[in-house]
Amino acid sequence: GFVDSIAGGGGLISLPAYLFIGVPSHYALGTNKLSSTIGTIFSTLRYAKGRAIVYSVGIPSVIGALIGSYIGAKIALFLSNELLKIVLTILIPFAALFVLFGRVKEKEQSNVIEFTKFKTYFISFLVGLTIGAYDGFFGPGTGTFLIILYVSILNLNHVSASGTAKIVNLSSNIGALLTFVIGGKVIYSLGLPAALFGIAGNWIGSGLALRKGAKIIKPVMVGVLSLLFVKILTDLIR
Repeated sequence: GFVDSIAGGGGLISLPAYLFIGVPSHYALGTNKLSSTIGTIFSTLRYAKGRAIVYSVGIPSVIGALIGSYIGAKIALFLSNELLKIVLTILIPFAALFVLFGRVKEKEQSNVIEFTKFKTYFISFLVGLTIGAYDGFFGPGTGTFLIILYVSILNLNHVSASGTAKIVNLSSNIGALLTFVIGGKVIYSLGLPAALFGIAGNWIGSGLALRKGAKIIKPVMVGVLSLLFVKILTDLIR
């Protein structure tokens, strides 16, 4: 919850933990989605309270992400995700370099979006559509990639990018959670206690991000990208 609230990618830690203790994969996914969704609600509320959500970017992204996740899931039925894994092993190091050495806008700096309102809505929609398709097709690190695109394309500071990414994550999480609940793939005796700790982690992490800005967000993002790189590389080698 702490990692996820700052830079996304918390599932790279929690999901393997569920699998490690012997939870079957579908139940692990559903239970993880329960705890992460509840935790994300609280980090989203804290970012909203800190006025770190840019709704003119977030709402079109939510719409795009919902459409994109459906498209991505459909694509996953026809294409092997091995190709995507290979592409990601090439792209992730460049993404990490961008996070490390790219320009930094602190929270105090305004989000100067250099587009008209229509262009802002349209680009935000495309960002959501692209990341939503990735989420539906593969998934890990979705929030992290959202932050990168918000900073690089829409010129948001790191705090606002992280906060805005949360409402996109929350909407897709709720949709996925409902699917798992209806399918009976949630272990509540495991997911609800995990959610309590997730709430604490999300609350602390989002508060730290609001206070420290890019100083804490950037290194956590690099850590998430490193975990994702190792996971994908391990999957390819097996």
